[in-house]
Amino acid sequence: MQIRLIRPEGAHKQQALAFRQSFFDAGETVIHGSELLDRAENFESWLLNVTANTAPETVSPDWVVTDTFLAFDEINNLIGIIDLRHTLNRFLLDFGHCGYSVRPDMRCRGYASEMLRQVCTHARHIGMNALQLSVMRKNEPSVRTILKNGGEYLRSFVFSGEPADIYGITL
Repeated sequence: MQIRLIRPEGAHKQQALAFRQSFFDAGETVIHGSELLDRAENFESWLLNVTANTAPETVSPDWVVTDTFLAFDEINNLIGIIDLRHTLNRFLLDFGHCGYSVRPDMRCRGYASEMLRQVCTHARHIGMNALQLSVMRKNEPSVRTILKNGGEYLRSFVFSGEPADIYGITL
């Protein structure tokens, strides 16, 4: 399987909006790792925020420097989204460095594992030594994705009344 992680650009607007709609059509309202694409009023404002958040000089004051990538398959279909937060602020301590989502009709094909593998490589390249990721315990596919990429259980917490676990990946 070949996928490419690409930073979002204006040319991706139609694919990104169709990607978002695929979640809504599946009855899902949250797109993890999307820097709030699921809540954006429009693509242009989302793209401005995502782009601004890539640099310390322009990152939102209440956020952290974050790289967001769209994942395209070998025939240029947008199949996923993943972000990498360079540091953790107080809010992110239970959520971690990375979030990701795969389009509902493309899940359980190894895309998330490959996306996370590539982001781990990127994280090493920018000087990070480890990643922390959280996952709802009942989300077994995501747990497998994290474990496949070397994740080791660190601790648990409760989010919205449900058990969640934090894993660490040493880079």
